[in-house]
Amino acid sequence: MLNIAVIGVGGVGGYVGTKLAKRFSTGEEAGIYFIARGRHLEVIREKGLTLKSADAGKSGRITCRPVDATDQISKLPEIDIFIIAVKGYDLDNVARELKGAVHNDTVILPLLNGADIYERLREEITGGIILPGCIYISSHISEPGVIEHTSKIAKIIFGRDPEHSEFVPEDLIRIFSEASIDYDFKDDASEAIWTKYIFIASFALISACYNKTIGEILEDGVLKERVIGIMEEIYLIAERKGIGLPDNIIEDILKKASTFDYHTQTSLQRDISQNKRKNELDIFGGTIIRLGERLGINTPITAEIYRRLKPDR
Repeated sequence: MLNIAVIGVGGVGGYVGTKLAKRFSTGEEAGIYFIARGRHLEVIREKGLTLKSADAGKSGRITCRPVDATDQISKLPEIDIFIIAVKGYDLDNVARELKGAVHNDTVILPLLNGADIYERLREEITGGIILPGCIYISSHISEPGVIEHTSKIAKIIFGRDPEHSEFVPEDLIRIFSEASIDYDFKDDASEAIWTKYIFIASFALISACYNKTIGEILEDGVLKERVIGIMEEIYLIAERKGIGLPDNIIEDILKKASTFDYHTQTSLQRDISQNKRKNELDIFGGTIIRLGERLGINTPITAEIYRRLKPDR
């Protein structure tokens, strides 16, 4: 039997975790564990975790109960597969906590926003199998214990560990298939990860700066051009790093964005509009600026938006 832990059951981890825990509810084929915090964790322990989604059956909602939910990785049994779905600003702490729980055959799948997540994990975790990955989804915690999935898609893309290119994650592929989780496994996921980063970083920065939804940005000529400008800056960085991206990638990303619900907000937009103490501004704006400076790529639009969102820079 496999033991699978979802670290961070917010919008992303809550969607994946609910589908896994519902499918493997008997605990005979796989034991599903959640790492959560605060009132969200309390409600999960009391009532389970609920997912509201168009792909959650006729009722539009499913409720699940994991084998256990806790706020400490150290309290978990030996885990075969870790799915990391925390915000980028929590990744370093999670990596340090994971070090003692990872064995040579432990599989780790990070589903975070960011283009350098694999490298950041490898700085702390030398063992195990780390599968570079990303997810296309719009979902969030609507109230403690409840995840709301608002986009028409929810797809995970992941690839082989560059340090263990011979390894195929057959168990992970099987459980995703059985839990009806849409996925695509590739030999090399770098193109998918950078494509996602171009998409989410550009819309996150503009949506947060102007407090506009994806639909509002796309119908506003000025804001749409600003999004495209940031996309072009990231594309040049990826090109300089040797990431092979299609020439028409920006056009394709804009088409994909148009399939999202008009009222879709980015998580950065929600966090900044709610004045949350932590947000992923540095994962987007900060990373683009630092990589641009390191690689000799000018990023004036990103730098301007970053300064507006973080005046103390």
